[in-house]
Amino acid sequence: MKFILGSILILAYFFVAGQNEKGSLFIIGGGKRPIEMVQFMMNKAKITKNDHITILPWASEEPDSSSFYAKKQFSELGHDHFFDLQPNELASLGKSDTKKFLKSKLIYIPGGVQGRFMEIAVKFRFDSLIKVAFAQGAMIAGTSAGAAIMSDKMITGTALKYEEYHPTFRTLEKDNIEIEKGLGLLHEDIIVDQHFIWRSRYNRLLTAIIEFPNLTGWGIEESTAAYVKNGTVEVVGRYQIIVFKNTNKEQHIKNGLLGAKGLSIDILLSGDSFSMF
Repeated sequence: MKFILGSILILAYFFVAGQNEKGSLFIIGGGKRPIEMVQFMMNKAKITKNDHITILPWASEEPDSSSFYAKKQFSELGHDHFFDLQPNELASLGKSDTKKFLKSKLIYIPGGVQGRFMEIAVKFRFDSLIKVAFAQGAMIAGTSAGAAIMSDKMITGTALKYEEYHPTFRTLEKDNIEIEKGLGLLHEDIIVDQHFIWRSRYNRLLTAIIEFPNLTGWGIEESTAAYVKNGTVEVVGRYQIIVFKNTNKEQHIKNGLLGAKGLSIDILLSGDSFSMF
């Protein structure tokens, strides 16, 4: 497996190096996926009835169920070609499977635990393969945990100073937010949080942009997505995306608490567009 992947990655590198066009991202904040939003995703990926949609359910404790529900909505729109990569199959994938993956127009990542997804992706070098597919023009789509992994600095959801889990942070404290390595498909200065308004995750994202002043935070609400193509972001779905910026790149610390002045907030509605940079 490692030899096959290594050979394909080398060949793919030289192929992609000559390509100017990159793929797109469809980053869903979790929750229910309105059928019209799924249709928008398929249209932008230019999926035809003969194309397969690749499903990567590795973030879930129950990947079989995750795949079933992921495929269900695509099937409701008349699509029945899928490449379902279960975690227990990755060690035995052959060259033809890897090539099939790299031909995917749409790679869809359901929810679960983002750290679990990244652990599996790195173990089998699929983090690199996903980047190659993206560079060749594929759409990489993800919901919930599948949204968090899009950024280079990835929010895990863990508050390091508190054992009890809460859907948001109770405080704004230094050295409290756990950040791990994500796929890095977005610009390195963007970090994504999901289920944002419904679960009141403002403190968590504010902690991130103060702790790491160069970061811009995207808080994507449920049933809402960021469609990213060529540096432009379009809001798709039913609710809002909230963008936090630490405009002065400030970080003030007193008694372990975080402070900053000049933060900005944009609340963007469906149909709105903004620049990623």
